[in-house]
Amino acid sequence: MSDVFGIAGCGTMGLSMARQLAASNLEVWGYDVRPAEEFGDFAPRMVADRTDFARRCDIVFCIVLTVDQAEELCFGEGGLFTGADHPRILVISSTISPRDLPRLADQLPDGVGLVDAPISGSHPAAETGNLTFMVGGDPADVAAVGPAFEVMGSSHHHCGPLGAGMTVKVVNNHIVLSTVISVRKGMALARARGVPEQALLDALTAGSGQVWYANNINTVDWAREAYAPVVGNTMAILEKDLKCYIDAFEDLPDLTTDKFEESMMENLFKFEEI
Repeated sequence: MSDVFGIAGCGTMGLSMARQLAASNLEVWGYDVRPAEEFGDFAPRMVADRTDFARRCDIVFCIVLTVDQAEELCFGEGGLFTGADHPRILVISSTISPRDLPRLADQLPDGVGLVDAPISGSHPAAETGNLTFMVGGDPADVAAVGPAFEVMGSSHHHCGPLGAGMTVKVVNNHIVLSTVISVRKGMALARARGVPEQALLDALTAGSGQVWYANNINTVDWAREAYAPVVGNTMAILEKDLKCYIDAFEDLPDLTTDKFEESMMENLFKFEEI
């Protein structure tokens, strides 16, 4: 019998991922704090009660925003792993600090596997099954999750033991944010010097300065948004991810972040809609 998958956190990304699983004839259930009627054609697959959701699923993807939300979902009152009947594998697809994973693992019941599999890719990639998963964990657990990775992503990379996937993801997002800042500052300079925006973007795409952000600035829905410290603002999510990157250095005395990350944060706060 095939494993039953659960998506806990059916926001923009999670719902699209759940639909990909359902379209591939994998059994999938969804959980979210919002009422089922808000999920359109997926509403019949939404489970309002966490205990019932946990009982139905063998493998659960956690796709909430923060580690605090993940802990509440899994170990709070009525949490997914507080009852006798619970999933056998938890997959953390939220972007958190890799240093948070051992604490989550310590709270899981005996025998439950933990896989970190954060996501790279925008909403259109989730809708078309073209996400990239950066994965850490025991090889047997990763292999068990494999059918879902194959359906929801165009690639998945087993980077090593628990925490390896999250380490790669925070590095990835640090690089993304540094290029976002660089391109936005460059666009401001081009405007001030009378260079048409599209002329700049075309030249960057063809030249050695090409980066994912500039290549996709007209297709990715968040690419031109302002920074706003509210739920759902992608620039605020990048702020959270930068803090996760900085946190990853805290127990490594021979390594450190520096004024470069401080400058990144300051620039991020200044972002206006473009």
